[in-house]
Amino acid sequence: MAAALPNRIPNDSLDYRKSSIRNDDPRQRLIVALDVSSAAAAQKIVTAVGDSALTYKVGMQLYTAEGPQVVRDLVDSGRRVFLDLKYHDIPNTVGAAVAEAAKLGVRMLTVHAAGSGKMLRAAVDAAKASPDLMILAVTVLTSLDANDLEKIGVRGSVEDSVVRLATIALANGCQGIVTSAREASTLRAELGHSFALVTPGVRPAGTNARDQVRIVTPAEAIAAGASHIVVGRPITEAADPAAEARAILGQISG
Repeated sequence: MAAALPNRIPNDSLDYRKSSIRNDDPRQRLIVALDVSSAAAAQKIVTAVGDSALTYKVGMQLYTAEGPQVVRDLVDSGRRVFLDLKYHDIPNTVGAAVAEAAKLGVRMLTVHAAGSGKMLRAAVDAAKASPDLMILAVTVLTSLDANDLEKIGVRGSVEDSVVRLATIALANGCQGIVTSAREASTLRAELGHSFALVTPGVRPAGTNARDQVRIVTPAEAIAAGASHIVVGRPITEAADPAAEARAILGQISG
């Protein structure tokens, strides 16, 4: 995969922690989701997007199909990788998985906040050997609403659940939170601005929501307090992925 990718991106643009989330370059905020089933399909997307994005999400679909090599190839090409495997297991197992992910050179990875403070702390501790790695805690999936939560025994509003889980995650050292931008403004108001806030479920205006429930536009997500937005199919399935990415960058800037 690496040999066919575009030219390597300079390393000085790759560090989230050294570059403010208010950076004038909107590419610092955009994460393109590679929700495909092969390295060849991922390569095609990365090549088509070109320098319109810096960071790519590798989730369960692509990682299960291709394994860690697809991550290594992206990292070797100079791309930043957001490894979105949503670890949720006993603390020892999650800590060991995070340690292995860190060896791949990923910059962000997800764990479920509902896994308990002990599990979150194990993940954070395992990542300490890699200062550039951010542990992001997933709160409530963007495909869920209050009715879904009630059916699994979670009482109260989605917003209440998100704030409760985010509070636990930050108290145990996580550097960021993953949630819908619909809860972003509340999180910023109650918990501040000292953490990354990554929002999936982002769709440009007029785009089909598909399996997402709590969706917002790129501009709405940024205005609500998101530091990063995750966009998949609107870019990856576009006739011109680079043009669609640039359009979204424009919305972010606006």
